[in-house]
Amino acid sequence: MSTIAPEFRLSRFIASLVDIIFWILLIFTIVGLPIVFIMLFYIKLPVINGQLLTPYLALTWLADPSRTIPIIKSFIHSTFFRVAVFPGFGFAALLAAATIFVERKFLAKMQLRVGPLYCGKIEGILQLMGDGLKLMSKEIIIPAKADKPIFWIGPLLFVGTAGAFVSLIPVAPGWVVANPNVGLLAVFATIGFFPIIVVLSAWAANSKWTFIGGLRALHQMISFEIPLILSLLSIVILSGTLNLSQIVESQKHYWWIVFTPISAIVFFITIIAELERIPFDLPEAESEIVAGWLTEFSGMMYGLIQLGTYLKLYAFAGLFTVLFLGGWNGPMVWPPFPTDIITNGITIGPITAKFPGLPLFDQEMLNGTLWFVIKTVGVILVILLPRGVFPRIRIDMLLHTGWYKWIGLAFVNIFIALGLLYAGVLGPGGLIQ
Repeated sequence: MSTIAPEFRLSRFIASLVDIIFWILLIFTIVGLPIVFIMLFYIKLPVINGQLLTPYLALTWLADPSRTIPIIKSFIHSTFFRVAVFPGFGFAALLAAATIFVERKFLAKMQLRVGPLYCGKIEGILQLMGDGLKLMSKEIIIPAKADKPIFWIGPLLFVGTAGAFVSLIPVAPGWVVANPNVGLLAVFATIGFFPIIVVLSAWAANSKWTFIGGLRALHQMISFEIPLILSLLSIVILSGTLNLSQIVESQKHYWWIVFTPISAIVFFITIIAELERIPFDLPEAESEIVAGWLTEFSGMMYGLIQLGTYLKLYAFAGLFTVLFLGGWNGPMVWPPFPTDIITNGITIGPITAKFPGLPLFDQEMLNGTLWFVIKTVGVILVILLPRGVFPRIRIDMLLHTGWYKWIGLAFVNIFIALGLLYAGVLGPGGLIQ
């Protein structure tokens, strides 16, 4: 039986295109513009020609493009932008999404496989979008005897805690969502919520597989958080501060990994355990307990946990970069914005247009972001590497290593740091500045 392909008609195509454009414009007019107008009341608007711009005049950028740049710059430097876009949740989620795709291709190449291929013209580049749409469209199944309120709120708490962790990571000079003086203590306090959320979610599912996985995650995280914290005390001793931005600034001339290599190794291994990645993936051991504490999660609830996991991966890689690899410090490679455009504007034929507020980002911020991303992506790739080459270890070996070996090594580097400090080699007034 043959099938006849539907006839293509240009008039129908143009009509459908016009229909889509009409609805987009209608929705933007009815919903989008009021939202933009409300947001303008919460943004610190710029001063243009000696006059403070008000929300009522801000929309005049549609008729006066010279006001566009100052308004955009004010929005970029607002708290909302930092939290939602850069360097907060949106920036981290974008890197996390890219990490998911890169991991699948990276491991496939290591194991002589193809990996994602058909979804998208180039190397399956649209596979991630397809998986996301699939998770959003799949049914969320709640176990009959589950504690439903806790079961529902678990993935949201996991993503929220990962977002709070991301907010503490400085990306460039002055570009951090939260910059407390005790930033490193805030990091410890934030990651301490993950074991609680995992155990609660596992218990709420009322399944033996999830509960066993939750108990494994609790034992694993607790045993490795102690050496994780101890490994960072040497950085605090040498830098003399708990503020993450100041720790980055203390590495202008040299990275702390040069003087604390043992701490860097201990910290790197413990963050792999904190992330529950191979060879420390015992809480999700597929061949033993189905999928561990994730067994009963489905649909977008599972998707939220995966998003939180990769946000956590980015945050730990960024923290390693900040503490051991100099953060945003690096040679100035980003070219400066042309000063003649700032002074004289852009001349197109007989018209000269000046845009006050250019550039949107200063040269140090762009250069710092570039180096931070390069270093962080490099750390992420090294974190992904063990999944392709190492087998899973036993739970007794994991606990023995965490409680005995890594704690001892962390103390070794603490004593080395104290020796360098009191010998006058490093620290305030030291020989190496």
